[in-house]
Amino acid sequence: MIHNVLLIENDPAVAGVVQEALADASDSPFTVEWVRRLSDGLGRLTGGGIAAVLLDLFLPDSQGITTFNTLSLAAPGVPILVLGDLSDENIAKEAVNRGAQDYLLKIRLDSYSLTRALHSVIARKAVEDALFLEKERAQVTLNSIGDAVISTDISGNITYLNQVAERMTGWSGAEASGRPFAEVFQIIEGVTREPARNPMQLAVEQNQAVGLTSNCILIRRDGCESAIEDSTAPIHSRTGQVIGAVMVFRDVSEARAMKLKMTHLAQHDFLTDLPNRLLLNDRITQAISLARRHGKHLALLFLDLDGFKHINDSLGHEIGDKVLQLVAQRLVACVRTSDTVSRHGGDEFVILLSEIAEAGDAAISAKKLLAALAMPHAISELKVHLSASIGISIYPQDGHDADTLIKNADAAMYVAKGKGERQIPFLQSEHERPGRRAVIPR
Repeated sequence: MIHNVLLIENDPAVAGVVQEALADASDSPFTVEWVRRLSDGLGRLTGGGIAAVLLDLFLPDSQGITTFNTLSLAAPGVPILVLGDLSDENIAKEAVNRGAQDYLLKIRLDSYSLTRALHSVIARKAVEDALFLEKERAQVTLNSIGDAVISTDISGNITYLNQVAERMTGWSGAEASGRPFAEVFQIIEGVTREPARNPMQLAVEQNQAVGLTSNCILIRRDGCESAIEDSTAPIHSRTGQVIGAVMVFRDVSEARAMKLKMTHLAQHDFLTDLPNRLLLNDRITQAISLARRHGKHLALLFLDLDGFKHINDSLGHEIGDKVLQLVAQRLVACVRTSDTVSRHGGDEFVILLSEIAEAGDAAISAKKLLAALAMPHAISELKVHLSASIGISIYPQDGHDADTLIKNADAAMYVAKGKGERQIPFLQSEHERPGRRAVIPR
């Protein structure tokens, strides 16, 4: 491959030595273009195709380090090899410090040293170009993906953030560079709000890929929070030594919110937003477990609205739905936060009193519920009057599982409907009073 070399040199003798030396480089021939002034050299560089420049710093139109600075600014991508006299060696070294590839003394120019120097600077430039291209390609790739990327050195200090990571942390790459990872990437446990383990440190210590704990929250620099998921892995040197770590993470706030929403919808009534049968059964099971462990009682109240079909038929289903929503609100307001009000379906509601001292406490709660429902329900300009029937079952007397307790409270409720208003039946266990139900006056 022939390399075009631009020689900017005012001395014809030196130019002749250079041309003769490079003419003998048969293994990789060079074509030399010679100009005597810096301005002429700058003009030639605009045409491109120059592999390297041999530059004398002292020219008719430019002197000293200014010559190099001017040429370097005009052709930043072209390697420069400085030619100097022994008396100017310090200035040549200064040019190297400012970006020149190397310098050669004019008194020591020969075919071997000159061709070797040119081969070296041209090869080095090719390697630099390849590395830059690879780095640029990696940079574009990392900034194009939707995930955030952070890397650290072995000491845990930030070495890189891509653009997504900058947005999510609130730190620019320049600001974050060299700072401790924990200062830039602040994470807490979503439930306990306690600081989470440093995933980069774990990856380095364990020398393997690790992930964040579930429900992890990233606190941005301005205090905003986002739910995240991540994968962190150690970075190894060519010899296999751990030299740092890299993390890829993403904002999962929307996905997590959607998951919570779907879970909520699966466990709650769409109209009243009360727990549905599935969630009620789970809470009854948990309450039974606690009651059994602590030797306590719990009660289930099965409530059915009287004559609700007439409301739907006479006032319409839209009014009927609003009535059910108002009923749900009043029932919730009448019980403790530890209790559960559930819509069982239609106009039926089940209330779990998670802990009671005795059966009479359940009757008191039932009276309170009935009194609250008896108050007029205002819907637009209407005032709807309601009554309800309630049946009660007690754990452990009336059942040891959710299905049995609900079934027995339901049966007691039908007894209440049969006996008319102001009756709150308990379904007693068969071994105490087989086939009979006790009625507690309101």
